[in-house]
This record gives sequence, structure tokens and C-alpha cells, in this order.
Amino acid sequence: MLNEIPSIFFALIQGLKAVAGLFLIVIIVSIPLGFLITMLMQSSLKFVQWFCKAFICVIRGTPLMLQLFFIYFGLPYIPVIGKHFILSGFTSAAIGFSINYAAYFSEIFRGGLLSVDIGQYEAARSLGLNHYQTLKFIIIPQMIRVVIPSITNEAITLVKDTSLMFAIAVPEVLHYAKVAVSRTNSVLPFIVAFMIYLIINAFIQIALSFYEKRSNKGWH
Repeated sequence: MLNEIPSIFFALIQGLKAVAGLFLIVIIVSIPLGFLITMLMQSSLKFVQWFCKAFICVIRGTPLMLQLFFIYFGLPYIPVIGKHFILSGFTSAAIGFSINYAAYFSEIFRGGLLSVDIGQYEAARSLGLNHYQTLKFIIIPQMIRVVIPSITNEAITLVKDTSLMFAIAVPEVLHYAKVAVSRTNSVLPFIVAFMIYLIINAFIQIALSFYEKRSNKGWH
């Protein structure tokens, strides 16, 4: 049985490409988008605040799988414009995951901003810094230190959630593991998939923990 591990691993690597691709796209898109939403929530315009809060409420209040189904299966049925929204499974996953995680990251960033003592703003004003300079040099660096553990948790959750791609016809690690189980009549492919996810998440946790320690050193 053990001699089958290399062949099973290389079979599952095909799905790992989709997982890695989706992970990178979502992280690159959702973190800046989440931060932008957090900044917009600080706007003096009430309708902008309301829109951002409504967006977060809807996204966080509905299952990610339902959102993926809506983008992949539902958008093409919209009258008149639906024909322009016929997307591939991977594109639908990238859009759905990015929007979903942007909502969660925005709440993480909002919590990070609230954790910064109000005295920091007052000190910045006394130094003659404008609002942009205060955010860039004082508030955001402190916020990042606070939110790194939460971002790490979301990144780990994202890796695990990529298995939902299977629901919209995107073959990923678990898809190939299921195929391998059917072919070999063995549970070994699931164990290999288990180890792949565990190694990826361990690497993410170690990398972000290292960054967190480096960031904290700068403040001592």
C-alpha cells in the first residue's frame, strides 16, 4: 500500500494547482478590498457607511457555497444581461471567494483600528500630521500588528474552504482524492490529501508567525 503513495501524491498535485491559484488570487484581491471597505466605513457619508454595512451583513450572513452557486449557476439567468455572466467554475470561485473573504477581512481590519488607542490620534494631531499621514505612519502599522493572528486564521480557513470549488465543477485536491479512492479501493488518498492540507497550513502559520515576530520587534 505504501508504494502507492508517490503515484497518489502526484495525482493529487493536479488539484493542488487549483488550490494554490485560488489562494493567491483571493489573498491578493480580498485583503486590499477588505481594507478599502474598512476605510469606506469611516466615511462621513451615511449612504457609503450603510452600503458597506449592508454588504458585510449579506456576505457574512449567507453560506459561501450559496454565494458560489449564485455566481456560477444563478447569474446567467438574470434577464437581458445574464448572457454576459456565463463564467467558468474557477473564475466564479475566484470572484465568490474574493468577495466573501473581503467582508471578513474588513471586519478584522475594523477591529484592528478600534484597538488603537484614541490618544494616538491626538498625539498625531499635536505633531502636525494630517489624516493621511496619521493613518500611514501611526495607525495602520499598529493595526497590522494586531490583525496578523486573525489574518493567519482566515488564511488557514481559506485553504480548507477551497474544497468548495468541487461544488461548481472545479477539480481540486479532494476531487482527485475521491477519484483515487474509487480507483484503488483504499482510504490512503484521503490520508495523503489530509497531509497536503496540513503541510500547506503549517507553512502559512509559520510564515505569518515569523512576520508577526519581526513586526513586534520593531516596536520594542
